[in-house]
Amino acid sequence: MLNVQLVWMDASTHGGRLLVLLEVWYNRSSLLRLPIVDTRGPRMSSQRQQGRGPAVQSAVIIQSPGRAALVRDWPIPPLREGYVRIRTVAVAVNPCDWKQVDGLGSPGTLLGCDYAGVVEEVGPGVRKPLKKGDRVCGMAHGANTTFPEDGAFAETIIAKADVQMRMPDHLGFEDAATLGVGVATVALGMYRNLDLALPARQAAGDTSILVYGGSTATGVMAVQFAKLSGYHVYATCSPSNFDLVRGFGADVVLDYHDADACAERIRQLSDNALTLVFDCISDEASARFCLAAMSTWGGEYSHINGLASVSFPKNVRASFAGAFTVFGEGFYYGDAWYGPEPGDQLLMENVAWLAEDLLLSRALRPHRATVGRGGLRGVLDGMDRLRHGRVSGEKLVYRVDSRPACKL
Repeated sequence: MLNVQLVWMDASTHGGRLLVLLEVWYNRSSLLRLPIVDTRGPRMSSQRQQGRGPAVQSAVIIQSPGRAALVRDWPIPPLREGYVRIRTVAVAVNPCDWKQVDGLGSPGTLLGCDYAGVVEEVGPGVRKPLKKGDRVCGMAHGANTTFPEDGAFAETIIAKADVQMRMPDHLGFEDAATLGVGVATVALGMYRNLDLALPARQAAGDTSILVYGGSTATGVMAVQFAKLSGYHVYATCSPSNFDLVRGFGADVVLDYHDADACAERIRQLSDNALTLVFDCISDEASARFCLAAMSTWGGEYSHINGLASVSFPKNVRASFAGAFTVFGEGFYYGDAWYGPEPGDQLLMENVAWLAEDLLLSRALRPHRATVGRGGLRGVLDGMDRLRHGRVSGEKLVYRVDSRPACKL
């Protein structure tokens, strides 16, 4: 039997440093011990180590439960194995950001997931051919309790290198900042949970999928990837966003507000054959809608939030897509522990390569970006707007670095 446990080593025997080790056992025999946390105090930058004082920066962190703040003394993060250090140019806000502030994250952690920027340094163990000066975008692990320095809402960040995307020349930083979480969630929500065919091996043209929440940042990515993979796409959104969602490729766009009538309409249009659903909202109301639209024979339902209160029929397989597993590292989300998922990282690496090609050919387009004022301070307002439902059919983006070298 394979067992994994944490081992806390006595500080008195390790030079006053308290070490946390990951110990792996198989059939009661210890296979290996790996240091995963060194609680020797705040990590120092190279400038601090060389006696030139601490290297600090502006960043948005969780200050206390329910409160985020812009601070000016956040340390420049150390470069870990498999990571790249990035000068952040633009960031975007997501619902997970304010949810982490309101209880899912821990005080003293860096917020933010979506970013676009320029590679400053490549760490050891990186397989992707990245180099200093490359323009990249993607996802960082915001509010990471295990590594509090992870996250995107800072002037200089680190990100897991092999799952990031290189930007084509025609793509600006603000637009690129909208992509990371959406692409990662689609990778897990559609290509893992629903086992959709990748664009290289397209599905039969008569196979349908429903994307609920088609005008969200993840929804517009889902619509595009589903079409590129050869599926007939039904999408729901508000009437004000119909043209937007059609423009991203949806075959049929419907108003979700009259839920019963809309769900029945989808069942009629699909001849009671809809068996694939990707719910980009994932609350009780959206889950009920999706179940009503699906075939009476059942199918696959993929969601992005916990739905413990929803009871699913036995002929419907519900599966959760939490984008943070794409890093292949264990983490806490709220009180729940998620173990490492190497398969999710490998899938995301492949989808990131695919997304680069699709962006280069303009077959994949970013969501509509609305650039807010105030840089990192503006992020605080952006999270509040999302928290109160004041964003629709757009993604809020904030410029972090406005130096002339960062051309659009």
